[in-house]
Amino acid sequence: MYSDDAKPPGYRPFNDTIDGYKLFRPDDWIEVKGSGNDVFFRNPASAEENLFVSISSPSSTKFESPRDLGSPEDAAKKVLEQTLTEFMSTRIGVRRESSGVTARERGGTGVDGEPMIFYDCVFRVASYATKNQYGLTEADRPQVLEWDRVLCSTLGVANKRLYELRTQCAAEDFEKSADTRRVTRESFKPFEVDQSNLSFPLF
Repeated sequence: MYSDDAKPPGYRPFNDTIDGYKLFRPDDWIEVKGSGNDVFFRNPASAEENLFVSISSPSSTKFESPRDLGSPEDAAKKVLEQTLTEFMSTRIGVRRESSGVTARERGGTGVDGEPMIFYDCVFRVASYATKNQYGLTEADRPQVLEWDRVLCSTLGVANKRLYELRTQCAAEDFEKSADTRRVTRESFKPFEVDQSNLSFPLF
């Protein structure tokens, strides 16, 4: 885990004192407004590489730890289902496939050094689409790969809310982006804040 005094080169701290979480994000990444997430950053050099944080509503389920979702594998399935829903398309002839789902429980520390539990999930999603949406038969609508991405989700709890940090990149860039995932994941720390100041997500 990283502290503010141990900021790795090429990263800058992001600290949300309203909703209660902090992390290091790449120095040159751009913040994107209006994504529907609490915060969203993307790599300007790679359209498919980004990270975001989403938080459950204060009025929904009250969480004590990620274990409230079940096992890490159970949590990974829930995150994957949500992700596939987000990726749903109304276009004819689009197919999404997932693979390589892995999950683990990890011990960490909070901002005050208190022990915390995190779930880390990794999965791969590929999108296939036809260039001829209106072909009469399947043979007239061959599908080709549109994109192939690896998504990594880290789940933690504070303020009775579930916090998710998700990073995404093209599958071909997975190894190249390993340091970014490691730094953001290990620096991600939800923390307790004044409950009356909590903001509500847009979804």
